Amino acid sequence: MQFVKMKKVLFLLLFLISTKLYAQNASIEGIVFDKSAASAMEFASVSLHQSADSVLLMGQMADVSGKFKFEKLKVGAYFIKIQFLGYHTFQSAPITLSVRQSVNLGRLELSLNQQFLSEVMVTGQQLQNLNKIDKQVYKADQFESAKGGTAIDVIKNMPSIAVDGMGEISVRGSKGFLVLINGKPVKTDASTILSQLPANSVENIELITAPSAKYDPDGKGGIINITTKSGADNSTVFIANIQGGLPSVRTYGNAESQQRYGADVSFNYKKDAWDFSASANYLRNDHAGYRDGDVFTITGAKKTTFPSQGERSFDRYNYGGRFNLAYTPSKKDQLSIGFFAGHKFQDRVADIYYSNLNAVIGTGQIVGRSNYFNPNLQNKQGNFMLGNLDYSHNFSAKSNLNFSALFEYAGLEGSTINRNIEMNQLVQNTLSTYTNPLNGFRTKVDYLVQVGQGKLEAGYQYRLDQQDGQFIYSVQERGRPGLAIVPEFSGAVKAKNQIHSLYTQYAGKSERLEYAAGLRHEYASRDLNVNSLRSDDYLLMLNNLFPSVNMLYSLKNEWKFKAGLSRRVQRTNNFELNPIPEREHSETLERGDANLLPEFIYLAEAGFSKNFSQGSMFSTIYYQDIQNPIQRVNSVYADTILNRVYTNADKASRLGLELGANFSPAKWSQLYLGTNIFRSTVSGSVLNYTNYLENSDWVISINANANFNLRSGFSVQGNLNYLSARPTVQGRDSEFLSPNSSLKKTFLKGRMAVLLQWQNMDLGLLKSNEQRISTWAPDFYTTTNYIYEVDVLMLNLSYNLNKLAKKLKLPGSEFGEKEF
Repeated sequence: MQFVKMKKVLFLLLFLISTKLYAQNASIEGIVFDKSAASAMEFASVSLHQSADSVLLMGQMADVSGKFKFEKLKVGAYFIKIQFLGYHTFQSAPITLSVRQSVNLGRLELSLNQQFLSEVMVTGQQLQNLNKIDKQVYKADQFESAKGGTAIDVIKNMPSIAVDGMGEISVRGSKGFLVLINGKPVKTDASTILSQLPANSVENIELITAPSAKYDPDGKGGIINITTKSGADNSTVFIANIQGGLPSVRTYGNAESQQRYGADVSFNYKKDAWDFSASANYLRNDHAGYRDGDVFTITGAKKTTFPSQGERSFDRYNYGGRFNLAYTPSKKDQLSIGFFAGHKFQDRVADIYYSNLNAVIGTGQIVGRSNYFNPNLQNKQGNFMLGNLDYSHNFSAKSNLNFSALFEYAGLEGSTINRNIEMNQLVQNTLSTYTNPLNGFRTKVDYLVQVGQGKLEAGYQYRLDQQDGQFIYSVQERGRPGLAIVPEFSGAVKAKNQIHSLYTQYAGKSERLEYAAGLRHEYASRDLNVNSLRSDDYLLMLNNLFPSVNMLYSLKNEWKFKAGLSRRVQRTNNFELNPIPEREHSETLERGDANLLPEFIYLAEAGFSKNFSQGSMFSTIYYQDIQNPIQRVNSVYADTILNRVYTNADKASRLGLELGANFSPAKWSQLYLGTNIFRSTVSGSVLNYTNYLENSDWVISINANANFNLRSGFSVQGNLNYLSARPTVQGRDSEFLSPNSSLKKTFLKGRMAVLLQWQNMDLGLLKSNEQRISTWAPDFYTTTNYIYEVDVLMLNLSYNLNKLAKKLKLPGSEFGEKEF
C-alpha cells in the first residue's frame, strides 16, 4: 500500500514538473520591416511586455535580417513593442500563449516619423558602432573632419584601417581588400573608387574582417561595405553641400597655387511603388608638397650617389553623376536600374634637382660630377560609365531569389613627360603615353530559403573584364631632333580575366548562439598577350575552394564572443602584370611581371565585445597567413636608374590585436578610440639577389576621435590618425601622423550647417603628413621623404531640405578604376 502511495506522489510530481516545463516552452517571433523601403530593418529595438500591466519582461535587437524571437515563455498574454530612431513606435495587439505554442507574427512594419525627420533636433549622442556576427558597423556622421571630403576621409578613422602618406589604404596592414557599395562588389582600386564617393553621402561603414562564403573572396584584408543615404516614404528630399579651401599656409616653393573647392547634390523622390535617386558631385583637391631623397648604386667598381630635392605636388579633380530607379509593384517583387558616369583627372608634378657624384670604390677617387634639373609631369585620367540591373522576388516568407547584372566601360589614358636638363641644355627628353580601355561584365543569381532554425543560401556568379592597352615610349637624346619610339619599351598588352563561382552557406541562431558556415568554389582564368619586340602569351588557370565559418555567442551582462575563419585571394591587376617598362621619372624605371601569381590568404579571428549604458568596447585577436605576397621591389638598372618591379615573395604573416571603444561620458560628448597592433613578417628571395630576405617588426595604428556638442548648435571635434613605421621585404616605411579638428554651427533646426575644418594640423611642431620610404640591397640604397601640405583650412556649407534616412542605392564603378 505504501508503495502505491509513493507511485501516485511521484507521478503527480512528475506531472507538475513537466507541465511547468511545457508551460515555459512557448515562443513569439517576427520580422521587423521598413514600410517605405519594403526591406528588413536590422538593429531595431524589440521588447516583450505583459498585457495585464505593461511590465517590461525582456528585450533584444532585431538581427541583420530584421528577425527577433522570444523563447521559453510561460502561458499568458503579452504584447510586442518595436522602436527605431526616426520611426513611429509599433505596438502589437495582445498575444495569448498556450502550452508549447509558437506564434509567428510575420512582417511587422514600421513607418517613418516625418515630423521627427523634419523638426526634431537630437542633442544626445547615438550609438556610434555595433558588433555583429561577421562585421563591425560604424556611423559616418561621427567624423566631422571628413565632411566635404571623400569616403577615404571617413574610413581612415576605423580601428582596422590606416591610410599612409601615399594615400594607400590598408586593412589590418594589408593593402588589398574588397569594396562593397550598399552590398554590391566593386572590383576596383579602393583609393580610386572611394575618392569619387562624397563623404556627405555615406551613412555607415561596415568592416567585414572574416567574410563568409557568400561574399566574393577578393581582398586579403577582408571587406569594407559602405552604405549611403536615402530619403523618407512618399517624400521629396534635396541635399546640397559646397566647400572651399582657404589659401595655403605653406607653399613649399611650388610653382602654382593650390585650388580646393567642390560641391555635391543629392535628390530622392519616393511615391508609393516608385523610388528615384540621383546625385552629382565635383571636387577639386590640389595638394602642395616637397620631396627630399638620397640614392646610391654600385655598378662594378663604381659607386654613384645622387641626392635630390624639389617639388612634388598634385592637381586633382573628379566629377560624376549617378541615378537609380526602383519599382516595387508588390511586397514580393522589386526591380531597379542604375547608371553612373564620371571623370577623374590627376597631374603629378615632380620637378627635382639632382647632384650626381661618381667615385671609385676603395680609393674614393671622384671620376665624375654633375648637377641637373629633372622636370617631370605624370598625367592619369579616365572616363567611367556603367549600368546595372537588379531584380528580387520573394516566393514566400521563407524564400527569395535575387538577380543582378552590371556592364562597364572605362576609357583610361595617361602620359609621363620626363626631361633632364644640365646647364640649361636638354640632355634627354622622354615621353610615355598609353591608352588602356576596359570593358567589364558581372552577373549573379542568389537563392535563399528558410531551413529549420536558419537559412540556406546558394548562388552562381560570372565575372569578365577585358583590357586592350597601347603603350608608347619615345626618347629625344641631346643634339637629336624630335622624339623617336623605343621598341623595347613600347607595345600592346591585351588582358582577359574570367571567373565562374558557386557558393552555398547555412546560417542560423539557437538561443544565444549565432552561426554561419559555407563553401565557395571558383574557376578563374587569366589570359595575357604581350606584343612588344615579340608576341608572348601568358595563361593562368586556377581552381580553388574558399571555406568560411563564423559564430557569435551572447554571454551574460551584454558580453559577446565571436570567432571566424575564411580563405581569401588577392588577385593581380593588369598594371602589376604589364612587363613593358615605363620611365616613371629620372631615377625609376617601372614594370610588371606577366607571371605574377595571386596571393592566397587564410584569415582567423576571435574576440569579445560588450555594450554598456554609456557606450561599447571590443577586442579581437587575428592571424593572417599569406602565400605568394606581392611586393614592389627595386634593383639596379643603370648607375642613376633603379628598376622597380612587382614580384612574389615566398610568404608573409600578420598576428595582431584590435581594440576599440566608444564612450559617452555625457549627453553632449562622444569619445572614440581604435587601435590595431600587429607583427608583420615578410620573407622570400627577391629578383636575382642571392640572400634570402626576412623582415619583421611590430606595427601600431591609432585612430581617435572626440566630439563635443556645445550650446546654441555649436559642436567641436578633434581626431588623430597615427601609423607607426612598418617593414617591407626590402626596407622600411616610416611613421605617419595626421591630426585634424573642426568647428560646426547648425541653423534652421539642423537643416543648415557651417563647418570649419583644420586638416593635417602641424604649426611646424609635429611633422604631420610626411613619410619616408627606404629600400636597400647589396648594390643600392634609396630613401625618400615625401612632405605633403599641412595646416589646410576648409569651409563647408550644407543644406538639407529633409533629412535622409536609409540607403541610397546608387551605382559605383566595378572594374575600370582599379586600373586607373
